[in-house]
Amino acid sequence: MRTETITYLKKHAADLPVEDSPLTITQNGTPAYVIESAKDYEKRQETVALLKLLALSAQDKMKGRVSSDTDFMAHIEKRKKALRS
Repeated sequence: MRTETITYLKKHAADLPVEDSPLTITQNGTPAYVIESAKDYEKRQETVALLKLLALSAQDKMKGRVSSDTDFMAHIEKRKKALRS
């Protein structure tokens, strides 16, 4: 990951090199911002969302809030019949 100053950001805002890897911007020598491409940001957001879903499913399994595929299909069939009536 490349590191630049806030002054660099101000001077080169129109052509920041973020396609290869994120760019860390420092302010007074301390990392203050990370700039990344929109594509990388979207990919990271999708990854975080999937990780949240995995965590929620693990919690459901631990709490016993799961059903077998047979039970699920029986429930679906029951709903279909109820909707047809």
